[in-house]
Amino acid sequence: MSIFPRPQPPAACADCRLRQTQGFQPVTEEELACIQAFRSGTRKVAAGRAVIAELGDPVNLFTLYAGWAFRYKTLSDGRRQILNFLLPGDFIGLQAEFANTATHGVEALTDAQLCVFPQSGLWDFVRRNPKLGYDITWLSASGEQVVDENLVTVGQRNAAERIATLLIRLARRAERAGLVDGDGAFEFPLTQQHIADALGLSLVHTNKTLRKLTQLGLHEIRDGRLRIVKPGALAALADYAARPLRPQPLI
Repeated sequence: MSIFPRPQPPAACADCRLRQTQGFQPVTEEELACIQAFRSGTRKVAAGRAVIAELGDPVNLFTLYAGWAFRYKTLSDGRRQILNFLLPGDFIGLQAEFANTATHGVEALTDAQLCVFPQSGLWDFVRRNPKLGYDITWLSASGEQVVDENLVTVGQRNAAERIATLLIRLARRAERAGLVDGDGAFEFPLTQQHIADALGLSLVHTNKTLRKLTQLGLHEIRDGRLRIVKPGALAALADYAARPLRPQPLI
């Protein structure tokens, strides 16, 4: 069996399975041709390997086509803060374009398939396609909203509220990306260590809190899949205002 069971990006962007879901904004044939011309290839990255090395000098941008990844920063003693989790359709590496270096790392959480775009071609792409340039701005602003929400979560929410917020936000994003099956479950590759590193909790505290939420019957994690059993109760616990998610631009 291949170690990369994730579907590979098709040669033609017109055949992209993500574009066939309602979670992503449609584009015109002309815009699709521009995206195709901008794309330089595809890449597969095994789970646990770097998509972008922290403090490296990246030369590419990526769209995550299949699999999961996460952005992170580490301290000199090895402590790690996960900044956010990346799902199919997310655009990766834009921050390095403006910082001249990778201010954070990106690691594949599962085996991942990515579309590759040359960082050096970004300005010309935006100049030639203002609408698609606006889409990249949209993606950047959306990422900033995620960081804002994470700051509120880590700064003000207690452990149960933090985990509840993470679960419900990932569930909503997975639904938009077309990852949720008919039973309402989706792949959930996060370990308790990933959750702890994302939420500023100890591993012991994370374990105890997850067991508490499970006993409340708000969610179910089984065989590497997550199902939100009581979304309203989970949102209430998190003090999370669930606004409708708009379709996401896809580069």
